[in-house]
Amino acid sequence: MFDVSVIISTFNRLWCLPKAVESCRNTICRTEIIVVDDGSTDGTWEWLQQQEDIVAIRQANWGQDHALNAGFARSQGEYVRFLDSDDWLLPGATDAQLTLARKENADVVVAGHEVYNEAEQLIRDSPWVNCDDFIAQQLGECDSSVRHAYLFRRSFIAGIPLRQEFAFREDRMFVIEMAMAKPKVAVYDQPTFGWRHHTQNRLQFQNGPRSVVTNYQHLQIYRKALTLLEAQGELTLRRKKAAARALWPLAHWIAYTHLDEACEVADWIFKLDPNFQVPEAGMLGKLYRGIGFRRTERVLAFRRKFVAPFRRS
Repeated sequence: MFDVSVIISTFNRLWCLPKAVESCRNTICRTEIIVVDDGSTDGTWEWLQQQEDIVAIRQANWGQDHALNAGFARSQGEYVRFLDSDDWLLPGATDAQLTLARKENADVVVAGHEVYNEAEQLIRDSPWVNCDDFIAQQLGECDSSVRHAYLFRRSFIAGIPLRQEFAFREDRMFVIEMAMAKPKVAVYDQPTFGWRHHTQNRLQFQNGPRSVVTNYQHLQIYRKALTLLEAQGELTLRRKKAAARALWPLAHWIAYTHLDEACEVADWIFKLDPNFQVPEAGMLGKLYRGIGFRRTERVLAFRRKFVAPFRRS
């Protein structure tokens, strides 16, 4: 029996995977390191075969959600955590979170993280924000760090898979669904992992047609979560306001390609929170408040199409 299982999914990330794996080692607790190779072609699988302390799983390129679910199915730890192969755990974080989890009998130990640039230089700290409504926090009331900063009791999240229908935003669906399961939460007041910003593609940041799918999945997450909360009698005004805050930038992103659908999201925002205040300042804020969402987005689209190209030339 392991104390903690660390589950890493990877695809063609041999340039950074060794650092991620090394950061999982040298713990006081009994740590199981599981790496799922999602069909890499850069020598990742061959490298994994040389690591005696790793549970290595190989699958065809089915995506991160499949990979993490496969890793979770093999895990044996009392607690589990997830890690991207281009990030790393900070020294002592796993031991400290496990100690706190057992002391408080917690289902989830939350924490902040650190953000680094491509040269692995610290850009900023992102500490945990204390909030007395865990669901509202996950819906967007305030920053909630990221899933990889958390330690989960394995038995608690066993019925919360990473859902393929939200493949590009499965992390967001997972933490909202986890919060709605009402975990006992403990807060570790130190950062637990380094989140690396780099020029390689990341699943969270999609371009082109994939960005359209990502926005659609993000919207469906909120529709599903708020529908479930309403059915349970738990969709409070505070949680509606939190969702409205998160949905506003999403409406703008959707407007890039689907204006009518974006306007529907904007209308939904004001139904959720009739007193919603447009967050943009300056002229843009005046436009949203003065001529409305649709007309403002048309102005922005005109500017992107006809004005911005001349400024770049």
